[in-house]
Amino acid sequence: MARRVVAIKRPLTSAGIIAALALVSLTLGPIVAVVLRAGGLGAIGPGDWHAFRFTLFQALLSAGFSVILAIPVARAFARRRFAGRGVLVTLMGAPFILPVIVAVIGLIAVFGQNGVVNAILTTVGLPKIDVYGLHGVVLAHVFFNLPLATRMLLQAHLAIPAERFRLAASLGLGPWAFFRTIEWPLIRRIAPGAFAVIFVICLTSFAVALTLGGGPRATTVELAIYQAMRFDFDLGRAAVLAVMQLALALIAGIVALKVSHMDGFGVGRDRQVARWDGRSLWARGWDAAWLAIAASFLLVPLGAVILKGAPGLALLNADTYRAAGHSLAVALGSTALCLAWAFPLASKRGELLSLAAIAISPLVLGAGIFLMLRPYVNPFSMALPVTGLVNALMALPFALRILRPEAEAVEADFARLRATLRMTRGAWLRLVWLPRLRRPLGFAGGLTAALAMGDLGVIALFADPDRTTLPLQVYRLMGAYQMEAAAGAALLLLGLSLALFWLFDRGGRADA
Repeated sequence: MARRVVAIKRPLTSAGIIAALALVSLTLGPIVAVVLRAGGLGAIGPGDWHAFRFTLFQALLSAGFSVILAIPVARAFARRRFAGRGVLVTLMGAPFILPVIVAVIGLIAVFGQNGVVNAILTTVGLPKIDVYGLHGVVLAHVFFNLPLATRMLLQAHLAIPAERFRLAASLGLGPWAFFRTIEWPLIRRIAPGAFAVIFVICLTSFAVALTLGGGPRATTVELAIYQAMRFDFDLGRAAVLAVMQLALALIAGIVALKVSHMDGFGVGRDRQVARWDGRSLWARGWDAAWLAIAASFLLVPLGAVILKGAPGLALLNADTYRAAGHSLAVALGSTALCLAWAFPLASKRGELLSLAAIAISPLVLGAGIFLMLRPYVNPFSMALPVTGLVNALMALPFALRILRPEAEAVEADFARLRATLRMTRGAWLRLVWLPRLRRPLGFAGGLTAALAMGDLGVIALFADPDRTTLPLQVYRLMGAYQMEAAAGAALLLLGLSLALFWLFDRGGRADA
């Protein structure tokens, strides 16, 4: 007889094994190609160790602040119903899907030396704040990742059966008892995985550290890899730094998965119920304050981007619109591939494997794929398909973090019923799995499409003038000092990214 509750671990299916092998090949293959081209791993110096320590410290701070601040914001969204709530939920997700260079422009407009915040501080006689350095990097990372952590926690709040709230109300649970029995198990189930994903994202920070780092003292491992490849031409040193980065990400993932608890709240009848736990005046004020703070922090820089880009929309030419079409095709293809990839990997082992996808340096990944393709095809002719593949790979950890908790809860709640009724795989997917996972599937699809729409990574290595995506077009317009046109193209990119996110996400959520 078992003395404690033991989770039943399902073995990977044949589709899961194939998906896992493809994932391992695409994450380790490029590193092997770079190592072989360099003739072995290189040596790292004191500067690289400093970059490693700084990367670890800023990633811990960034992930910690993002998850901690997301807890009251997600709770406020779950407890409140108000006009425009769905629009606000969508808009608050914009920073995470915004191209990094565009978002940094908005942050500097608000927090920079001549920004809105420093203008207010100067008016009231307080010293200005400096947006560069460690605090600038952490600020930018929280700006990008707070929406992701908030939506992960919000999805978990919305998945709690209405029967749990009715039972808590009938028992007369106070605020502390309600938090301990309902909300704390939810946080323990979702927060460690969210922390791990955001931590790994911050490990591979490149554009943020490049623009806001403020010098050698704020150099990340990704910047050290860039220097090794771009200026020192030391592929061996770049490869060993990428391996160190990958190992740190996998350790973080293992720790997060060990401390997380995947026990769900059981099944309900999918009825919506008004939350009764936040009806007091104090609770309404608390929730309103957190929503106002989060909305201001996330949407004011977004408004600065819109104000700068609106006049440039009239300057867009046919090349920009053609690049937008390429980006849409890549985004839709990446979304379909990522979701099909995530289905068989929605397990603890699959999520751990997927963390390697965002832990590998995009620079090393792009260079490795180039070296792997060069003996067989012209890499430049494969620019768009390779970009779609890499975007699907990079989005896979987010999709699995969103899907896995609900997929395992569905399996635990309905597996015996499935066996009793002898349901076929098609009937299981159509009648149980897809309806129960509609909300996280929509969120994961929207997130993948928006991230792929705004990616500026591998395409920069492969693209030629006929295969330009919209983010690359923005970069080229900025390089040609066509700043108004670049701002207009950036605004178009933001609008398309938000539209894709909203269309997919709206299809999955009926009440968020």
